[in-house]
Amino acid sequence: MNPAEWLHRAAQARPGAPALFDGPVAVSDYAGFARDAAGIGAWLAAQGVRAADRVALVLPNTLDYLPILFGIWYAGATAVPINAKLHPQEVAWIATHCGARLLFASEEPPLRSAGLAMPIVTPGSAALAGARTTAPLPAPAPMARDDAAWLFYTSGTTGRPKGALLSCGNLMAMSLAYLADVDTVSAADAALYAAPMSHGAGLYSLVHVLRGARHVLPRSGGFDPAEILELARGLQNVSMFAAPTMVKRLVAEAARSGARGHGIKTVVYGGGPMYVADIKAALAQFGAKFVQIYGQGESPMTITALPRADIAASDHPDWDSRLGSVGRAHSVVEVAVLDPDGTPLPAGAIGEIAVRGPTVMLGYLDNPEATAQALRGGWLWTGDMGRLDAQGYLTLHDRAKDLVVSGGSNIYPREVEEALLTHPDVAEVSVVGQPDAEWGEIVVAFVVPRGAPPDTATLDTACTARLARFKKPKRYVFVEALPKNHYGKVLKTELRARLAARA
Repeated sequence: MNPAEWLHRAAQARPGAPALFDGPVAVSDYAGFARDAAGIGAWLAAQGVRAADRVALVLPNTLDYLPILFGIWYAGATAVPINAKLHPQEVAWIATHCGARLLFASEEPPLRSAGLAMPIVTPGSAALAGARTTAPLPAPAPMARDDAAWLFYTSGTTGRPKGALLSCGNLMAMSLAYLADVDTVSAADAALYAAPMSHGAGLYSLVHVLRGARHVLPRSGGFDPAEILELARGLQNVSMFAAPTMVKRLVAEAARSGARGHGIKTVVYGGGPMYVADIKAALAQFGAKFVQIYGQGESPMTITALPRADIAASDHPDWDSRLGSVGRAHSVVEVAVLDPDGTPLPAGAIGEIAVRGPTVMLGYLDNPEATAQALRGGWLWTGDMGRLDAQGYLTLHDRAKDLVVSGGSNIYPREVEEALLTHPDVAEVSVVGQPDAEWGEIVVAFVVPRGAPPDTATLDTACTARLARFKKPKRYVFVEALPKNHYGKVLKTELRARLAARA
């Protein structure tokens, strides 16, 4: 089913319900939202866009985003959301690789300079104004379950990004799993888009459209903790997706201003490791408002979930270990930990995490080799290492490529990072392996201190209080900040490159 069908139905059922908000101010109801999307869909069809054609969006979070996204689906085309913070050359490569017929972008000249020759439509242009006023399509174009709806390009921290083809069925299963495993949604709720809508935040727009909820675009255009706390107080019932680094900043601002998160209903966090100390601090400041999800572009937002009840259950004997996990399998998928031959491992054993079910991608666009590597034996092999406990809780142990093998022993950076973060003078840390003639690899910790760098002996103590001695870092490198990509993920490839350059 076409994802735009949910918008079409919401507008039929409650045309006057508030839909799009510019900060605290409603600027469109559901009838207007659907009319704009249907007009954009009709305009795209008039430009020659046909079913299964690809249309790219390179836009920051703006009021235009959702009408354009759903307009692409009204036309029966495949949306290709691209992070607006990427370099024009990166955008040009993705748009060319996917064969986009047309591109919506905030700026045209940088993309032309990067060599793009396809039509580019910018906000405020006569073309977009004309699209909004085009006689709307009476209904979304038909789309089947296995038709591609969203082409999701991986972040490309190692080489060129790959385009994961997400079908209509993938997006429907993801959205219904949200209702089953993450949170309830009603028309009284408000989805606030502070993370890039080209990724998780935009994916979660679907379930909020299904329920006829409000969609709030912060006037800052991004993540401003003070603005978010103020908007939540006024709007009430606000839900948002946030990376762990965003949660830390939100908690820090609330602690500074004395805010307790009034008006925030749910913060869904994912996209990177949330350390136990950080989620405990968030709970102390805001209370039981947090849900964790684990997924990846190839199975969007939907592999496991850790519900708010588990996160808030401080009296449970396994509370700490569950906080360090990413929860249990979503209702619509199976999750396993496999050995290299594809054999499921017993509880407690570490292997590669695999998932199968209706959320798993169709494959990578024009990349049969990568598709065959990722989709094997009926499973999506995630490239993440982890272990399941006897109750089905999954704990991540880094990407397979991040595993450190020192003296023949496997060391998982995440557990070393968790130990170091218990030190009061450590603000952030990232652990990588460095090639070593004697040990094969040694553990190196890049540490962002709070103030002056702490004595390394006290860092060793923090490690050996929780870990075997062979796991403690052989070296500490103090830095002002960790290198991160546009989504807040630490670039361990860059840290390893720094070590190689020094060597």
